[in-house]
Amino acid sequence: MRPQVPANPVYLILGGARSGKSGHAEMLARAEGNDLHYVATAQALDPEMETRIAHHRAARGPDWQTHEAPIALVECLGQLSSRPRPVVVVDCLTLWVTNLLLADHDIEAAGAQLADFTAKCRFPLFVVANEVGLGIVPDNALARRFRDEAGRLNQQLAAAASSVIFMTAGLPIQVKSTS
Repeated sequence: MRPQVPANPVYLILGGARSGKSGHAEMLARAEGNDLHYVATAQALDPEMETRIAHHRAARGPDWQTHEAPIALVECLGQLSSRPRPVVVVDCLTLWVTNLLLADHDIEAAGAQLADFTAKCRFPLFVVANEVGLGIVPDNALARRFRDEAGRLNQQLAAAASSVIFMTAGLPIQVKSTS
């Protein structure tokens, strides 16, 4: 018998680069069901990123349906909510913030829209984000704005999520759990 899914089954998985965030999100998602969806926010703007994306897609395997949403993340999630019980990984919020910032979108409004969606979400949603505020203060205005926007968005999502996990060296640390 499958445990009852909480009314808001949203998991925020934070950590540094190469901390194991994506792999952990995918493992948790696989345990939730088999209608697996991967919402990618990355854009292949150079050959190195194309290689990274191809590697990640191959590593996930054929069980996952991939959706690309570099800007229209909430719209993509809204479309997935029409399915009976999708299990969704969003990877990653940090690149989404970068895309919004570089396209001169209203990041505060987009973040509020995403937080509102997650607060009402009725399917398992695993959101991956980098914790970018643990390092030194960036030396330029754009980098400081990026760090601040990413930090604010992480706080909004953490407040809306039912579970927050911090990854370090491949190990999950439960920060918040409402179940």
